[in-house]
Amino acid sequence: MAVPDRHGATATAPLLEVRGLQVAYGAGVLALQGASLEVRPGEIVALVGANGAGKTTLLKAIAGLVAARAGEIRFDGRPLGSLGPPDRVKLGLALVPEGRRLFSRLTVAENLQLGTFTNTDAAHRREMLERIYALFPVLRERARQRAGTLSGGEGQMLAIARALMSRPRFLMLDEPSLGIMPRLVDSVMESLGRLHAAEGLTMFLVEQNVPAALELATRGYVLQTGRVVLQGSSGELLASELVRKAYLGI
Repeated sequence: MAVPDRHGATATAPLLEVRGLQVAYGAGVLALQGASLEVRPGEIVALVGANGAGKTTLLKAIAGLVAARAGEIRFDGRPLGSLGPPDRVKLGLALVPEGRRLFSRLTVAENLQLGTFTNTDAAHRREMLERIYALFPVLRERARQRAGTLSGGEGQMLAIARALMSRPRFLMLDEPSLGIMPRLVDSVMESLGRLHAAEGLTMFLVEQNVPAALELATRGYVLQTGRVVLQGSSGELLASELVRKAYLGI
C-alpha cells in the first residue's frame, strides 16, 4: 500500500525521473549541470529559480526539444532519450511554453484544434473541446475570436487548454504568470488548481513568481546555475533562508 512521505506526497513510483541531466549550449557552456528531480503521479511540483538558472532548458529537455549531453530522463519507467517530441506527446507529456506561442491570426477554436495533432479523430476532438470549454468557459465565449486579440490571462488559458487537447498525463508549464497583469495571475493559478482538483492531473510548474508557485504546488525544487540546490515541501521552501532572501526579498 502506498504511504505518505515526509512531504505529504504518496510514496508511489515516480511518473517523471530526471537523473544527472546535463545540457550544453554553444561552445559547451552547461545550462544544466547534473540536475536531478522526480515527480510522482497526481502531484503538482514547482521548480523555482532566477532567470538563467536553467528552468526552461530542463522543460525543453523533458519535452525533447533540446538534447541531453549526459544523464537520463524516464517517464513512467521508460527512458525518453531515443524519442522525439511527437512521440513524447503520444506518451502523455505536454508543454505549455513560455510566452504562450499562440497562433495569433487563428481563432481560439482553431488553436485548440491544433492541440490534437497526434489524434485526428473527429469524435475525440469534439469530446476534448467540450471538456476544455467546461474547464475554461471564457474560451467557449471567445471561440471565433482571433487568439491575438485575447487578454494576457485569456491567452494563457488558451495555451493551457491547447496543451490539454492532447489529453496529457503530465502537464509542464513554463512561467504561466509571465506577461499577465498581477490581478490576473491568481485567476490563472486558480484555473490550474481547479483542473488538478477535477482530474488529478500531474503538473510540473516552472515559475519566477515563487509565492504563487508554492501556494499551488505541494512541494518543489530550487534550481541555481543548472543545479538543484534545495528541495522540500512548499512550506519548507517558503520558510527556508535561501528562498526568503533570494526570491522573496525578506
